[in-house]
Amino acid sequence: MRSLLVAMCMALAAAIPAFPAHAETYSYADAIRETAWVELDVDLDRDGHRDRLAADVIRPAEPAASGLKVPVLMDISPYYACCGRGNEAQKKTYDADGKPTGFPLYYDNYFVPKGYAVVLVDMSGTNRSTGCMDRGGRHDVAAGAQVVNWLNGRARAYTEPFGGEPVAAGWSTGAVGIWGKSHDGWLANGIATTGVRGLKTVVSIAGNTDIYRTYNANGAWRGYVRTDDGPPRLYNERAMRLCKPFTEELNRLEGSDGDWNRYWQERDYPGKADRVRASVFVTQGFGDYAVAASNFSLWWQALRVPRKAWLFQGGHVDPFDLRRADYVRTVERWFDRWLRGVDNGVDREPAVTIEHAPDQWREEQAWPAAGARPRTWWPGQDGLSTAPPPASARATFQDDPDIGRFEWVKEGPSNHRLLYRSEPLAADTRLSGTGRITVTMKSSTPVARVGIAVVDYGPATIRDYVDITGTGGIRTLTTRSCWGEGSATDSACYLDTETATTTVDHEIVATGWADLGHHATLRRGMPLNPERFYTMSFDLSPLDHVVPAGHRIGLVIGGTDYWEFLEPGQRPTLTVDLARTTLTLPTVG
Repeated sequence: MRSLLVAMCMALAAAIPAFPAHAETYSYADAIRETAWVELDVDLDRDGHRDRLAADVIRPAEPAASGLKVPVLMDISPYYACCGRGNEAQKKTYDADGKPTGFPLYYDNYFVPKGYAVVLVDMSGTNRSTGCMDRGGRHDVAAGAQVVNWLNGRARAYTEPFGGEPVAAGWSTGAVGIWGKSHDGWLANGIATTGVRGLKTVVSIAGNTDIYRTYNANGAWRGYVRTDDGPPRLYNERAMRLCKPFTEELNRLEGSDGDWNRYWQERDYPGKADRVRASVFVTQGFGDYAVAASNFSLWWQALRVPRKAWLFQGGHVDPFDLRRADYVRTVERWFDRWLRGVDNGVDREPAVTIEHAPDQWREEQAWPAAGARPRTWWPGQDGLSTAPPPASARATFQDDPDIGRFEWVKEGPSNHRLLYRSEPLAADTRLSGTGRITVTMKSSTPVARVGIAVVDYGPATIRDYVDITGTGGIRTLTTRSCWGEGSATDSACYLDTETATTTVDHEIVATGWADLGHHATLRRGMPLNPERFYTMSFDLSPLDHVVPAGHRIGLVIGGTDYWEFLEPGQRPTLTVDLARTTLTLPTVG
């Protein structure tokens, strides 16, 4: 595999035009600012016109005046008007004539003076674009790929959303890098699966890759999450009206039964990773409750292109707010490597940068960690053990949908979950990879859910990523630092951050959920027979966590997790066959 990756890396590098490293700094104040509406091949809003995406461009004027072309950094987002981007929720701004004046985030401030163009694209139906969002489906990824085509002279764009004069991107070298966080990262990953020519690299920050796992969990539908247009409303007023029929059709195709179907298959990016041609730089927090870390692990293991990862023990945070100087330096070298052809060695450095404790980072060659092997544990009367309990061992609890995993893991007696702890560990134990649970249980009702939590029981200081403010393990300060050049309408100075920590006596390190009626297949659930035990196996969330010596590993088995699912209607009594229930954890050493 290593030889294959080296060969692919060399092939990718050979395909990149060798643009010289920029020796001069270009004027940000004098940069060209303009908008082009890129025409798509569909009319999803059914207004009789092909849909168009608004692409706001900022590019250095000096190369244009000399007839030189520049590479492109691009982000496509639904958030530019409604919610903003980054820690300060920045939105796009325009002058009275509609000319873009404010570009969110630091990429324009930092990279335009270094000879890059920055193109910020409004997702279909948002801000100044027409059309409708396809929730990461084929129309969304094709729309993003069409912008890449325009930047390579293979698609049309105009000066207006309707009519207008043609606009060419003759200033572009055709080498495009797409970045994005969360929804934007989701789109970046999806566009990569098209294999569109000209897309050289993707920098995805906590981006979805398998949306089924966001809205379902092994057959259990998260009914409180309905992806109509997001919170708050992402659509512009026009799209809110015109896209209702398309949204209703998406709802029908998505379903509400947790079944894996063609709708979800279309949005399964790891299943299409063999089509990816661009290099990939991904960042993920293992404690991210907005975009689960499984989106990273499935994608990472499916990719067969040059790749790099930053992994940390926190939540939904941009690495710009974790290690600002280190990240900006790294992402600049990454873009220079893949968009300019600069042989700076970034692709030969250790592929993984990982944080195991607050601000304690290390570099490694691979993820999961080398040497990680599956280790099996059984729950039983004596706790969590590496030896199975007697064949007759069983335990019963009452599902209570009014509580969830954060309540389950608290020590003490409870009739609403089962809790098993190991003996204190004799040495530090690293868990690296994706664990798996096999649970055998019966339910007193036709519908039952099972929730799993793996817990590190013992005192520790961790990033404060499980908090009501959703800061993900950082604290925003009042001071600012500047990254690049700014203007009166677009500051290059951003609020500084620091690590936010908290002291705990336990930490949930992996989770998993399922609908027991989908024990045989995720394609169709079935009602449960209250006299029968069912066995179901499923992956837990990926982790990379060091359990210190003296701590205990805990397995908690619950029912309906209040924090994830709606009440199933009836509250079942669940009986677990402990001898046929196992927890497998990827363990180093």
